[in-house]
Amino acid sequence: MSRPRIVIADDHRIILEGLKKLLEAEFDVVGAVEDGRELLKAVTRLRPDVIVVDISMPNMNGLEAVRQIHEKRKEIKIVFLTMHADTTYAANALEAGASGYVLKNSAPDELAMAIREALQGRTYVTPQIAGELVHAYQNGKHRRITSAVDLTPRQREVLQLLANGYAIKDIAASLDISPKNVEYHKYRIMDLLGIKTTAELVRYAVQQGLVTR
Repeated sequence: MSRPRIVIADDHRIILEGLKKLLEAEFDVVGAVEDGRELLKAVTRLRPDVIVVDISMPNMNGLEAVRQIHEKRKEIKIVFLTMHADTTYAANALEAGASGYVLKNSAPDELAMAIREALQGRTYVTPQIAGELVHAYQNGKHRRITSAVDLTPRQREVLQLLANGYAIKDIAASLDISPKNVEYHKYRIMDLLGIKTTAELVRYAVQQGLVTR
C-alpha cells in the first residue's frame, strides 16, 4: 500500500528540513516550497494527498494559496502549521478548506496526528486553541479575516505584495502583468475598500492577515 504523498510549504528552509525529517518516517514527502505561489505550482506538478502549510509566506500567503487550491482540488487535505494562536486565523484556515490547524510550539507527534485525522476525513485543531475556537463560534465572536468586500484572487495577490513593500514594477514582474495593470488593481482595491492612501492599504492588509508586521 502506497504511503500518503505530502507537500510542505514554509518560508524558513530550516523548518522545511526539520519537517521533512519528522514526516518521512510515515509519509512520502514529495516536495517542499517556500511561498504560496510555488505551492500552487507544486500541487499541479506533484499531486499530493496532503499539504502542510504555514500562513505567513512571501509572494502569496498560505490562506490565499489554500483558497485557490481548495476551489480546484477539494480532495487534497490541508493542515496548517503556524505560529498564529489567534482563533481568528484558525477559523479562517478552516473556512478556506483546511482539515487541520497545529501550532509550531506543539509536540512533534501532533502534526502527524493531524495529518492522519485529515486523511480519515476528520478535522483536527490543536487542543491549545480548540476550546477557545468553539467558544468564539458559540458566542458569535468569530469575525472573518476576509473583507465583506470580496476581492478577487489577483487583487489579494497585488494587495499582499504592495503591503510587503514591493514596487509596482516588481509586482508586475512577479505576476507577469504590466505595471499599468498593477496600478489598475491597486486603485480598484482602494476604491472597493474606501481606502485613500497606501499607508491605509498596508494597515488593512495587516489587519486582514494578508501580511504580518
